[in-house]
Amino acid sequence: MDKAILKNTLKFFDSLGKIKSRSMFGGFGIFCEDAMFALVVNETLHIRAGKETEIEFKNNGMRPYKYTKRNFPVTTKYYAIPHAWWDQSELLMSYAKNALFIALDNKKEKKSALPTRIKDLPNLRLNTERLLRKAGIDSLEQLKEAGALDAFQALQKTHNNSLSLDMLWALEGALDGKHWTVITPQRRNELLAGLNL
Repeated sequence: MDKAILKNTLKFFDSLGKIKSRSMFGGFGIFCEDAMFALVVNETLHIRAGKETEIEFKNNGMRPYKYTKRNFPVTTKYYAIPHAWWDQSELLMSYAKNALFIALDNKKEKKSALPTRIKDLPNLRLNTERLLRKAGIDSLEQLKEAGALDAFQALQKTHNNSLSLDMLWALEGALDGKHWTVITPQRRNELLAGLNL
């Protein structure tokens, strides 16, 4: 079970800051300051690689974690650490600190790169952009002006009310710059009340 290794991992990385775990890629993502720098899956700790460490990891025979998404294989930047590293705490911690630095740096880059299209927002894809275009919302500016509720209602009109509420949560999260799963129950209830008007 991943739970035992997850517990050890969280305890080991505690000195780095506020460490959290969240279900990711069929395992548990390890986060510090909301940046994912490690992964526990298949009873193994995986560390995020950067350009230099990726070469080093590959040269040491380490393999990246792979999973299947929509029937396609996806190779991550998270490499399974050798079990012996648990006995070399300084070595493991130095790679973890490097992985955290890479993750935080990547997070800053993403924040500074402002989205220019609907598909670039969190939770949304090219298909969502096309659906919104069909509903008369052609640009990011129009989506922001409409708001999640009006955009969802416009989509309902063009899709005969066959849309799941997940689309409403996705739009709300996208406009707020966050994943749809963290929308508060209070905000969800406000949106649902707006739908019933």
